[in-house]
Amino acid sequence: MSQDTICAIATAQGGAIGCIRVSGPEAIEITSRIFVPAATGKRLEDSKPRTLTFGRIYEETEVVDEVLVSLFRAPHSYTGEDSTEITCHGSAYILQKVLQLLIKSGCRMAGPGEYTQRAFLNGKMDLSQAEAVADLIASTSAATHRLAMSQMRGGFSKELASLRDQLLHFTSLIELELDFSDHEELEFADRTELCQLAEEIEKVLQRLVHSFSVGNAIKNGVPVAIIGETNAGKSTLLNVLLNEEKAIVSDIHGTTRDVIEDTVNIGGITFRFIDTAGIRQTSDTIESLGIERTFQKLDQAEIVLWMIDATDAAAQISQLSSRILPRCEGKQLILVFNKADLATDAQSIAPVGFPDDVKSIVLSAKKREHIDELQHMLITAANLPAITQADVIVTNTRHYEALTHALEAIHRVRQGLSENLSGDFIAQDIRECIFHLSDIAGEVTNDMVLQNIFQHFCIGK
Repeated sequence: MSQDTICAIATAQGGAIGCIRVSGPEAIEITSRIFVPAATGKRLEDSKPRTLTFGRIYEETEVVDEVLVSLFRAPHSYTGEDSTEITCHGSAYILQKVLQLLIKSGCRMAGPGEYTQRAFLNGKMDLSQAEAVADLIASTSAATHRLAMSQMRGGFSKELASLRDQLLHFTSLIELELDFSDHEELEFADRTELCQLAEEIEKVLQRLVHSFSVGNAIKNGVPVAIIGETNAGKSTLLNVLLNEEKAIVSDIHGTTRDVIEDTVNIGGITFRFIDTAGIRQTSDTIESLGIERTFQKLDQAEIVLWMIDATDAAAQISQLSSRILPRCEGKQLILVFNKADLATDAQSIAPVGFPDDVKSIVLSAKKREHIDELQHMLITAANLPAITQADVIVTNTRHYEALTHALEAIHRVRQGLSENLSGDFIAQDIRECIFHLSDIAGEVTNDMVLQNIFQHFCIGK
């Protein structure tokens, strides 16, 4: 780990107050070179840890700003190193000037996520907790906030640590047996107890793996594909749901030729709406590519809004049912009969011949009629559980992949025990399971993985 002392602005531009973080072995000394406490005869180095000191930042004899400096001594800081935080006025000029003075005095600019990376490397948090810091900063709803807080506080880590400890205990007993393999009558590891443990661990891993579908929806938004024929009102509905003119609306057929995506929070749930190209027969190459992407997004969606022009409902259902319905199996399908204000025959827009679990609504996107009812239907269709900070739900793709591999390994352990395989084969599968669980916490993660994780953090965190 680099022994440089680093600095960076930790607050967004435009606020009344700005904060610059300094961390490293010379953090306090370098800060004191540009900072003079207001109290006569007082030095920053003599301040007690976790205290605020009022004073001024100087460039030679000129005052740059009046500031407050927080002081933290290792290991009792966010990074585990000596640290200071300079709180000054939020002027972009002042913040940049203080940064320049710190760099002149011996600091270097921090890289993305370098503060959290140092906290991980100094043992202040494991890797899953470090990743939760980024999730907490990016949280946009109560649910994503609760999940990030739970993971950052170590709820996920504690569950993984318990599993690893149990597996380590048994693999050590099995390997002890191998050391005494010439004494066949010796059995240090109770196979019955190991079978029970493997079954319990398998259940926990299955629960965590299955939670990813919920966690991914909460973190990235429930994917909702808006599909249908051209000019059914898909783009109008998207604009209404997002409350902004995101998509171009026109009477000309085939206006939307590519996928348009955006997210919005409805009832505490983040939905990722996907407006797609209208489905029709066309010789236009670009429009055909857009229609192909429509079906790709349909496959990825969890909820499908099939927009149907209420003035021509029977014909549109007849033309598209064979192409849409087979791809909606296992998804929540909602029939949205649009342009209800223009339909003269209410009987013609009643859904007929659809499965019982297919919901429908009649509305006018242009006049914003019955949009509230559609939003309630979306919340019900999302079917997300209430989340508390005590829940352990997987939201990270890297964690999901590692847990999947660990689950495969524990499957082999159970199979090996049922087939009475030799202890060395069982020990190898247990070690592999431990390896994947340790990978989540960062105990065996290589530098390339670390670089990929922290480069996506913001600078200053």
